[in-house]
Parts: sequence; C-alpha cells; structure tokens
Amino acid sequence: MDLLLVSPCNKKKIYGNLNTDLAGQEPPLWAGLLAAFIREKGFSVGIIDASAENLSPEETAEMIGDAKPCLMGIIVSGTNPSASTMNMPGAGAILKVLKQTHPDITTLLGGLHPSSLPEKTLMEEDVDFVCQGEGFHTILNLLTALKAVAKPEEFAIKGLWYRKDGKIVSNQREELIENLDALAPVAWDLLPMTKYRAHNWHCFQDVEKRQPYAVIYTSLGCPYKCSFCCINSIFGKSGIRYRNPLRVADEIGLLVERYGVKNIKIMDEMFVLNEEHVNMICDFIKERGYDLNIWAYARVDTINERLLSKMKASGVNWLAFGIEAGSQKVRDGVSKGRFNQDAVYKSMEMTRGHGIYIGANYIFGLPDDDLDTMRETLDLAKDLNCEYANFYATMAFPGSKLYDDAVTQGFKLPDNWLGYSQYSAESQPLQTKHITGAEVLRFRDRAFDDYFSSKKYQDMILKKFGPKALEHIKEMLKVKITRKYA
Repeated sequence: MDLLLVSPCNKKKIYGNLNTDLAGQEPPLWAGLLAAFIREKGFSVGIIDASAENLSPEETAEMIGDAKPCLMGIIVSGTNPSASTMNMPGAGAILKVLKQTHPDITTLLGGLHPSSLPEKTLMEEDVDFVCQGEGFHTILNLLTALKAVAKPEEFAIKGLWYRKDGKIVSNQREELIENLDALAPVAWDLLPMTKYRAHNWHCFQDVEKRQPYAVIYTSLGCPYKCSFCCINSIFGKSGIRYRNPLRVADEIGLLVERYGVKNIKIMDEMFVLNEEHVNMICDFIKERGYDLNIWAYARVDTINERLLSKMKASGVNWLAFGIEAGSQKVRDGVSKGRFNQDAVYKSMEMTRGHGIYIGANYIFGLPDDDLDTMRETLDLAKDLNCEYANFYATMAFPGSKLYDDAVTQGFKLPDNWLGYSQYSAESQPLQTKHITGAEVLRFRDRAFDDYFSSKKYQDMILKKFGPKALEHIKEMLKVKITRKYA
C-alpha cells in the first residue's frame, strides 16, 4: 500500500465514564478527504479508523505493520476543534508502539493540533514528519518523493516539518485549495460505515435509531475570529470557501442510497451564513425527497424566517447555536459580542416556531467570567430551556488566541494533552481573571446536573419527544464524571 491513514483511538481516557453508547461515533472526515484526494492521483490508499473499531495502540500498530505502507499518516482532526488536541495521546501511543515493532515504516502526523504546534509536535512525538495545513499537496508530494526513493528535503515540500542533522527544518505552508469542487468526495468506501453513531440528542425523536450516521461539509473555514476557537489554525487564516451546492446534494445522495444514512451532521463551522448557499442546498435536497435528520451550526445573528423554513423542509431538525455566555461583557471579551440578549431570545423563538430543535452551546470560564457571570449563563440557559445544551469549560486550545494569551501571561495550562478533554478525569480548564480552573470545572459539572434534572426541562422533553427520550436523559444523569482537579 502507498498510503495508510489512521484515525487514533483514545476514547476510554477522553470520555471516562461517558465511554458508552451515550457518546456519538463520528467518521474521520479529514482522513476520508485526504484519502480520496491521494487515491484520485493514482496511489493505493487505506484507512484504519481505530476509534470506530475500538483498537488498542498495539492492535493498530499490528494492522499498520501488516499493510506495509510506504507512508503512514495519523490524522489528528475531529469534526470539532477540541477533538484534535485531546486525541494526541492516542496518536502518540500508536507511534511509540509502531517505532518499536516496525521502525522501517515512514510516519507522519497531520491535523489541527499538529498544524497549531508543528515544532512542538515534532519534538514530543516519535514521528518522521509533521504536516502543517490541510495536507492535500503536502502528503501527495511527500508520497511522490518517497516512492521515487528520494530525500524529501530535496523537494522543499510546502507544509512539511522534519529533522535533519539534529535540527528541525520547516517549509512554508502549502496554499489552500480555493476550489473545493476540485476535491473528490470523501472516500466513504474505505470507512467502516456501520460503526458510526449519531449523538444521543440528535435522535431524541427516536433514540433507538442513531445509525447509520455520517458527517458532511459544505464549506471549510470560518470568517470570524472568536478568541477561544482554534479552527482556522489548520488553514492558516480566517476565511471561508464553499462547495458547489449540487456537489453537496450528490454526496448526500450517495450516503442515502449506498449506505442508508438518515442522520447527518453538517460539520461546517458556520453553515447558516451565506443565505444563497444554504437555500440552494436545501432546494436540491427537497427536490430529491430524502427523509433526513440533519443538524448544523448557526449564529444568532444569521438566521431568518426564510432560511428556517427552507431548512426545516429539507430535513434540518436541529440547529446548534453558540450563545456561549449570559453576560454581554463576557461575550465581548472573546469577540462574540455582535448580538445582545434580546436577539438571543428572538432567534430561539423564531427557530422553534419553524419546528426546529435547538442545541445551545455555553462556555463557563471565559476570561472575564466569575461565579456571578457563570450563574448568569446558567440562568439564561434554564430560561431558554433548549432541547439540548452543551456546557463547556473554557480550554485554551493550541491554535487559538486564548492559548497564545495564556502562554504570554503565564497561566497554567493542562499537564498533558488529555487535560484538554471536557470529560476526562484529567480535564484542566483555563483559569479566568477572577477564579481558578478548578472552580470553573466544579461549576460546569453542577450546572449540567442542574439543567438536565430540572422539572421544567424534563417536562418539555416528555411533551416533545416522549417517555423514551426522557428515560434516556435520566440514564445520562446517572453517569458521573470523575475529576482529578475539581
């Protein structure tokens, strides 16, 4: 095999007691995109999704050894920013075993975290190359050099970091692929499609039918610059590129017709942004009559009645909104201040008016937070009473402004990459200007129980989704997260 791409597994340590069927299992979209691109250039490609297959580092290394690839790349990227850094320990464990058992195999690390900290990654991990950026041409050019039995450094491959004579060498970043329609569809045929499972709340309408499941992208990048977000570090700049809506609809058609997929996540960092783009995708889906259960990201200040009507008619049953905080001052402090509280209430009411359920995202422990402002956030969440709520503790993810600020100011960061997981025992949120990370974590865990156990919330769930969904919520509440630092 020419190229073998691996999605690492670290579920038990990342999710702790939540490492059950409660959690979703998402396909590694970036690995699938890269595989399709390289395969289209004439190379043989395979994918090992160690997470979906629940493989240990030893089992993964054995499979890699059996494949004897010319190049093995671990792609440490998920379908949200946090899924990269917290998976680094899993990637490192595979590399460590592989270097012991098959030291002749050339290895590469790519994805969001390695792109954010390429030099540190090369210093810390037992890996031959680090890819900074999207990686399409970087991996293609590296593979071409290796197949020609040439030294990669002779090619000055853009986006590649490596060691030479004991020193770390870097090349400038590769250019972004501006025309996303030049990329082949995800190599779904190389993935274990029967293993993927939607998030529990995504299927509250029928919690027993969370499979099959897939994720799809209609754009890459984000034009905003929220200081807590690291998503653009893989692209090197803020901005957004769009796929042709017809190509998007065709790929959805393939997922429906070949794999029986109904539950779909649109992974775009901001799907509801360009009204014409959204309208065309929705029209194409509706014309084909697919029965879908889609969720996507939106902003409080980008939705309107027309868009909501179109989305609901095409199968968008859930929208996730980044409300983040109940305090305007706290939102302003992280460049999330373009909307006020009235706009939040109006947008949630408008969304529900079209029969679309809401997944509201809140972050405790933003730089200006104290116990009182975090209580404001929880009070807002309980008042809105959305169908689901994600409560996060602030993490200074590598690649974000928050990370750079924390390093500059000497704030304590997690002892290891696993500390960036929201649900692990090692979770270590960032301190604020006023309170410690431990206080943030304690508040977050209490807020979760408070919200989901409230009578107001549970009555709403029973009325909208029925007894099975309510029982699922109650079972979820029984699982308690072990914390070392709270």
